[in-house]
Amino acid sequence: MQSPFANLTPVVKNLIIINIIFFIATFALEKVIDMQALFAAYYPVSPSFRPWQPITYMFMHGGISHIFFNMFALFSFGPLLEYSLGSKRFFNYYFITGLGGYVLYMAVQAIQIHAITGSFAVPHPELESSYFAYGGQDVAQKLYVLVNMPMVGASGSVFGILVAFAMLYPNLEMMILFIPVPIKAKYVVIGYVAIELFSGIGRFAGDNVAHFAHLGGALFGFLLIKLWNIKRPNNFY
Repeated sequence: MQSPFANLTPVVKNLIIINIIFFIATFALEKVIDMQALFAAYYPVSPSFRPWQPITYMFMHGGISHIFFNMFALFSFGPLLEYSLGSKRFFNYYFITGLGGYVLYMAVQAIQIHAITGSFAVPHPELESSYFAYGGQDVAQKLYVLVNMPMVGASGSVFGILVAFAMLYPNLEMMILFIPVPIKAKYVVIGYVAIELFSGIGRFAGDNVAHFAHLGGALFGFLLIKLWNIKRPNNFY
């Protein structure tokens, strides 16, 4: 019986392997090294920020469900897109959309920080008193979270892949969980993007999902497909 991984394209296969290695190492080595502190993405003025984090955050995940759904999407949509773009261009696409997720997410953080402080930075962000200089407990806590809350996950790249898939194979029908009828890819992705935009703007209580990272990956993915002038394959309608 052939393994379901046998026909995986090389870049997709290696990305999945690297993500799994990072995930296992995060918990296996937690008493030796805090991988989240090193490799998650922090706001640039945070004391925890490191210059490699805009790349390494893509390989970090917050839990089993987080990595499972990201890798399942990469496994499901990545190979066809890698065939269409070629391995080298797909590799570039994956990381550029991941960086796009980072850029938009941090830009939104910067806007929120500026609204509180009048600046894009906090003087001496390592000191608790720095955050209370702009208001009471609630303001200080919000500002601290904006500066020091890490972002993890491959979701920016995954949303970039979904957008490219919908642009190149818009009428390919997909089955979505809890929906009993097939839906064309273009409508599925438009729906996902609309939900992310609504959730990101709404900023609902208890929601710790980086919606603007998803939207950044989707936006950069759309722009790349247009910039590279990638056409729909003739054998798909």
